[in-house]
Amino acid sequence: MQDSDGTVASPDILKPLVIRSLRRSNVRKKIAEYLFDISPSGSYTSEIAYNVNTTPTNVIGAVRGMNNRYRGDESLISLNLVEQINIGKNNAVKLYKLTDFGKEIIELMRENRKRF
Repeated sequence: MQDSDGTVASPDILKPLVIRSLRRSNVRKKIAEYLFDISPSGSYTSEIAYNVNTTPTNVIGAVRGMNNRYRGDESLISLNLVEQINIGKNNAVKLYKLTDFGKEIIELMRENRKRF
């Protein structure tokens, strides 16, 4: 994640911000957990939407950001939890896949859930 001045924050500084962002949005959390469950594979928008019981528009907003509802700086891509992979002719198909940092965060959240 980049600060407003363009500097990149370290993963240790990002962890509390990322966890806060996931706790604030059930859609972001469900998407990250779904991608964790199917890892190392990726998935496309409508398949993610079907599996987390939401609309493709909500998935796009949570993953990439969208206007006021899903802030771009709290999107899963901006938080470095998810990466977008473009495939096909003219990059027509976009797949989303959890990053290694994203896997670490989901494992941490699941571990904390079991403790309490």
